[in-house]
Amino acid sequence: MNPNDGMNDNLNDNQRHGDSVKKTPRRRLWALAATGAGLLALAGCAKDAPQDTWQPAGPNAEQIDNLQQPVFLVAGIVGVIVFLAVGWAVFRYRDRGQGIPEQTHGKPVLEITLTVIPVLILIGVAIPTASTIFDLAKTDDTEMIVNVTGQQWWWEYDYPANGDNADRYGIDAPIVTSGQLVIPEDTKVLLRVTSRDVIHSYWIPKLNGKKDSVPGRVHPLRIEGSQPGIYAGQCTEFCGLSHAYMRMETVVLSRPDFDAWVANQLSSYTPPAAGTLAAAGESVFISQCARCHQVNGLANADGSLIVSAPEQYVVSGAAPNLTHLMTRNTFAGASWDLLNSSCRDDVWNATPEEFGARYLAGVSEPCLNQKDLREWLRNAPEKKPMYADPTKLQETDGKYRGMPALGLTEDQIDALVAYLLELK
Repeated sequence: MNPNDGMNDNLNDNQRHGDSVKKTPRRRLWALAATGAGLLALAGCAKDAPQDTWQPAGPNAEQIDNLQQPVFLVAGIVGVIVFLAVGWAVFRYRDRGQGIPEQTHGKPVLEITLTVIPVLILIGVAIPTASTIFDLAKTDDTEMIVNVTGQQWWWEYDYPANGDNADRYGIDAPIVTSGQLVIPEDTKVLLRVTSRDVIHSYWIPKLNGKKDSVPGRVHPLRIEGSQPGIYAGQCTEFCGLSHAYMRMETVVLSRPDFDAWVANQLSSYTPPAAGTLAAAGESVFISQCARCHQVNGLANADGSLIVSAPEQYVVSGAAPNLTHLMTRNTFAGASWDLLNSSCRDDVWNATPEEFGARYLAGVSEPCLNQKDLREWLRNAPEKKPMYADPTKLQETDGKYRGMPALGLTEDQIDALVAYLLELK
């Protein structure tokens, strides 16, 4: 046995350890590079996203974009400089057994420079930011008013029949809808945002910034769309169990198409033909749904108009008005599409010139998203959670938070779907 073998083994172990130490920084650099490449790839997935703040579609959003572009550029440059400085310091002064490096404390020139530069940057950001905030807060130039009310978990839109609404746009009777806000192109619309229950936040990224909806307060928000299309949004204030399902869409129409939409919303109710499946569905709706959901013009057999009374059955005291439901593309707080995927693509991907006609066509039976609508009618709380514990109705005096499971039979659902398709 060679007495030097143990020594050689120790030397080899030390050499291997030294090699691994040398390789470690290189491996870390490769890991950082791979992470950066992955983040860039994920960022690329957001291109043409429905809620992309980098693709403004109205003057208000353009103001925000004109502000954020240079701010992000400056922040990016500062970030790169900081990362390079930190990386250089970590590499240059890594522990190699050397003494403590020269300390910079007490060098006034360096300390003043590192204070003045950030102050100048912050001033350069603050001045245009303040100017933009004041510009976006203006509401004295608006041409239409819509009351927007948030609640768990959907948005209600109420078009008052007065002022410019009546004089300019022919809204001579109130229009109440939900899920989709419909506005005319190139029109400054004043949204009066409030809430019935908790704090929500209204945000259509391509049209303007966020505005909180707070119980007991009305917050103004000016919104405007530059070309016809649908612009998606999301409640951005955590508001309870189904916060993620509280969405909204703004539909921008050309002025002639908007006038056509208004005329249809104000048109009289036409009951389904007697003896049809839709007529049977009307009876199901009256017995099961009309206590909370209003359909303007719906009447009992004796001719008396039916007025919903949701305040007796649901915590919020309100439920979506379903008049002309099939003129909308969504239901249940815009959580699901009324249109199936093929017809939805035809509307969402339409050119501005084609969009109005396709949207105003509404939802036909071949285009109806039967699966999600039937699941909703079959058991709404299972599809969109309402209560963490639905058995504790005694805590709310027997009132439901949102739509309950109605226990409908499949035949009733068939009839109800046929009736809902008549609401155009």
